[in-house]
Amino acid sequence: MSQPATPGRRGLDGVVAAQTRLSHVDGQAGELIIVGYELKDLAGVVSFEEAAWLLWSGTLPLAGELGTMRREVAALRALPETTLSVIRAAAKAPPIDALRMACASLSLGVANPDDISPAADRRAAMTLAARFPTIVAAHTRLAEGREPIAPRADLSLAANFLYMVTGREPDPIAARSLDTYWVTVIDHGMNASTFTARVIASTRSDMMSAVTGAVGALKGPLHGGAPGPVLDMLVEIKTADHAEAWLRRELAEGRRIMGFGHRVYKVRDPRAEVLSRVAEEMGRARLEDRHLFDLARDVERTALRVLDEVKPGRNLRTNVEFYTALVLQSLGLKPQTFVAMFACGRVAGWCAHVIEQHAEDHLIRPQSDYIGPRGLKVGK
Repeated sequence: MSQPATPGRRGLDGVVAAQTRLSHVDGQAGELIIVGYELKDLAGVVSFEEAAWLLWSGTLPLAGELGTMRREVAALRALPETTLSVIRAAAKAPPIDALRMACASLSLGVANPDDISPAADRRAAMTLAARFPTIVAAHTRLAEGREPIAPRADLSLAANFLYMVTGREPDPIAARSLDTYWVTVIDHGMNASTFTARVIASTRSDMMSAVTGAVGALKGPLHGGAPGPVLDMLVEIKTADHAEAWLRRELAEGRRIMGFGHRVYKVRDPRAEVLSRVAEEMGRARLEDRHLFDLARDVERTALRVLDEVKPGRNLRTNVEFYTALVLQSLGLKPQTFVAMFACGRVAGWCAHVIEQHAEDHLIRPQSDYIGPRGLKVGK
């Protein structure tokens, strides 16, 4: 007879499913650790390529190692024709769907796609990290009726993405902001998409399959979130003196205030802390973004006060979505691309977890508690 499910463990809440050296989330302290470093000591300090190396290797790269990695990643940015064909066919699909389909096609150019050796995993990880931004940039242009722009090897991953979207020499502040954003979201414990990637990898399936599954999990709004509606909220509020009335009306009608609250964090999301600084820098550099940033600061302060009053004890604090919306919008990106942009950063973390799971080589196979009927008979 099956044992009853542990109370409070629906969806495996609180169940430890794996041991990892990659990242740790402390929701009570508001701390995110990436391979021993607090996020605040990485984001804005090291590049995305350095953070990816840290996850894949366990240490930050030496200067020579970083140079070699950057050259290798730059050489992998161009997309195979088959993948470009997939993106063209998906030009009218949501960006995250196009990314999922394109990701699956990347295994077509691999000599032995079932190879899960450390060397093959490392090569696949670099390929995915290099090509995700190219896929999103190509889809962005095709969706607007423009042709994709070939990547440049002389630019960083973030700067090259901006070049491929706009066709212009990238603004250094914008490139640094995007790079910091990708480091900020690079890994985050055993979230749904990371767990999906590890489950697939645990069957000895390949890196491309595992990451394709992770993209599919990220698409769901309960995981990938909805940073776009944060902008809608700010546009509706218009001015700081309208914020409190608007927020109270939304709460009275039972609607969620976007950008606040998190399943894990009971204090301010440390990623929001990093991205608020990025948004402030963008606001200083771009006068057209200054009003929106100032409004966001005022709305954040008012929302935290109102939420504490209306929902006492819930600890609904600022989450990563709030400032993600401001940062990506200031880069000229549209809200429908935001989840795919998140994937461009998180892909390095997914790959690290696949590498770790392949090394562990143990099938993830939890039990379920059967609650259906018994003793039924097929009628004669």
